[in-house]
Amino acid sequence: MQHPKGYLIAVGGAEDKGTEEEKERQNSLDFFTQGILNEIVGLAGRKGDPKIEVVTAASSIPHEVGQIYKRSFRKLGCIEIGHLKITKREEADAKKTLERLEKCNCILFSGGDQLRLCSVLGGTEFMDILRERYETEHFVIAGTSAGAAAMSNTMICGGDETKAYLKGQVELSLGFGFLREVIFDTHFDARGRFGRLVQAIAAQPGAVGIGLDEDTGVIIEKGSKMRAIGSSSVVVVDGTSISHNNIADIRNGTPISVANLVVHIMTHSDVFDINSREFTAVSSPIHQN
Repeated sequence: MQHPKGYLIAVGGAEDKGTEEEKERQNSLDFFTQGILNEIVGLAGRKGDPKIEVVTAASSIPHEVGQIYKRSFRKLGCIEIGHLKITKREEADAKKTLERLEKCNCILFSGGDQLRLCSVLGGTEFMDILRERYETEHFVIAGTSAGAAAMSNTMICGGDETKAYLKGQVELSLGFGFLREVIFDTHFDARGRFGRLVQAIAAQPGAVGIGLDEDTGVIIEKGSKMRAIGSSSVVVVDGTSISHNNIADIRNGTPISVANLVVHIMTHSDVFDINSREFTAVSSPIHQN
């Protein structure tokens, strides 16, 4: 089986962008050497200068978000940082947009609304080219918050966190499909989303649930090997060993019942293989005294 030659970087949102306020955050990492945006720059520039295009199609304030990322990447020494201002499907397939996609070596999807993101870009030539480059080249696709949620074939697009253990309170939809058998959730600890990821996996137990906390993410290479990055934790929910699951037999609004979920908690540098479901703990100097 041929593996993708590109890399996916999925981030839980609210990643350090090099501002003074973010330096005071608990467990803050050094923006210039250990931060998530620096990881993106390093991977994108492995075979030459990084050429990054920021896509803000998910955002309701695209101009402001684009400017923030351009400033942050410039702090890290990047020169070729563009902002693809895609708000409509026809803009995604415009000649100039596709030319810029062909010339860059990294796309970053910003946060916002993942349904908006997929409705604008899904089924476009832009996505066909992006998928081809990911499969065949050293190409980096990064996404934060909504941009991360949309990376998989099935994505969580809504749900009430306070009622997530009740059937029907988690909304699923189709994502971009760079990964199959994976479901991401973002802002994971900050917004108490463990319950909704559990329900998503109960509904699709063959998938792996990946809960990404803020300023935390994963780098996925060869379509399967996942390494944790950032300042907090990544929660992995594996449903392949489920021995009891009532979700198909109960009505909406009824509590779900699930037995033998396997849960892993990853921190910086830990590795999880999506295909083999193997967890490897790696001693990282970042959080050591």
